[in-house]
Amino acid sequence: VQLQASGGGLVQAEGSLRLSCVISGGTFSRYSVGWFRQAPGKEREFVAAFRWRGGLTDYAASVKGRFTISVDDAKNTAFLQMNSLKPEDTAVYFCAADPGFNSRPGWARTYDYWGQGTQVTVSS
Repeated sequence: VQLQASGGGLVQAEGSLRLSCVISGGTFSRYSVGWFRQAPGKEREFVAAFRWRGGLTDYAASVKGRFTISVDDAKNTAFLQMNSLKPEDTAVYFCAADPGFNSRPGWARTYDYWGQGTQVTVSS
């Protein structure tokens, strides 16, 4: 299973970006997908997750109401729509996949597969 994240870039505060994560190998529709981010000098933190079976979504408090996670089974792709971006959203964003239903979507260790990361920089 391979994950390829893309869509990062430089944007001004209050702007928007949409990240994509293409998952190849395995059965995409049976994965739970998560997005995490890591800023320089900080721990990797949970951002959002889409859980297989039921399509439950979870968000970190810091992004709730601004970010939206979605999946397109036909394209084997997960998306993270990021609106009203803030300078503190600056980080490398990673997508991750876990086969099956993830009961702890905010825990990085529960994901088996990871993408390479895409840089998001928000200027003030």
